[in-house]
Amino acid sequence: MVLDCLCPWDGNLSLVSWTKVPDKYPVAIFHPEYGVVFSRQHKGRVEFLRTTTMDGSISMRNVTHQDIGLYRCSVQTFPQGPWTKRVQVEDLDEPPEDDEEEEKEDITEPPTPEVTVADVELLAEQNNNLTISCNHKHNGTVYQALLERMPHGQRWGIIGVCKKVEGGLVGEDYSDRGRVNCHDSLDVNLQLTGVAMDDGGFYRCTFNTDAGVQTTTVLLTVVTQGGFSLSLYMMIIYIGAGTAGLVLFIVILILALKHWRQNKREEYRVKLHPSRRQPNIYENIRVCPRMTKKSRNIRLVPVYANLQSVRTHKSRRQLQPCDK
Repeated sequence: MVLDCLCPWDGNLSLVSWTKVPDKYPVAIFHPEYGVVFSRQHKGRVEFLRTTTMDGSISMRNVTHQDIGLYRCSVQTFPQGPWTKRVQVEDLDEPPEDDEEEEKEDITEPPTPEVTVADVELLAEQNNNLTISCNHKHNGTVYQALLERMPHGQRWGIIGVCKKVEGGLVGEDYSDRGRVNCHDSLDVNLQLTGVAMDDGGFYRCTFNTDAGVQTTTVLLTVVTQGGFSLSLYMMIIYIGAGTAGLVLFIVILILALKHWRQNKREEYRVKLHPSRRQPNIYENIRVCPRMTKKSRNIRLVPVYANLQSVRTHKSRRQLQPCDK
């Protein structure tokens, strides 16, 4: 069978990609400089017709019931941009007996919508700046990178191409929002200034390598400043973390000070213990010791003193014992 995909305008064709919905990986890719790439299931059965320079039609041999479904053809042109077409493949013959009931159900049911699964999810606040990067780990030599965008409820469209031509890096920017940057390693990113609500949606990086086609999908969600503020949210987190750290520091300081005081009190108590105190030779010594049973005799020692005579009459005083 032949799946037609002829671009209606003239220009320079840079890439043709065929994908079976809802599969994520392309069935066939054509590049004017680097040739063609086919998936493992379609290798040897699919070829590009190339009747004109803007023709992306393919022919498929040995068709089976597994080839039935919806196909999407994406043609990337310059300077007018991308053009897509969808082709529905139906069964004209009688299906096998085992699949007869399943085929009847498929006829009555509507076609399965394309399901896109994001590898990375980003959240951006309106009017802020953002850089969308794929950060893909390549499993081979990359010779071309495509950056596509699919707004909510719309189709995929190429907004940037990075490729190497004659050893040099060539970048093609088709985005009307932001700036597409290409690097020597053929990593591509999109810089958005003043993010708007319309910037939300899916972004996909497709890397054409010698090991096959590799893709990375990013989902961008834009929120309004009034509904949710990322800066305010981060500020709350920082303030909460700082407050928690300060409280923890104060608690540790109080516990350390309390432990230090307890140690000081313990040391002071140890010093006051009788076994640790220094003897005082003047403590509890009587000026006039009393007589004990063992020593009843008191030795009388004369004491001499200079006394002022108040009166002319001299009086003699006799030293009395201390016990009287």
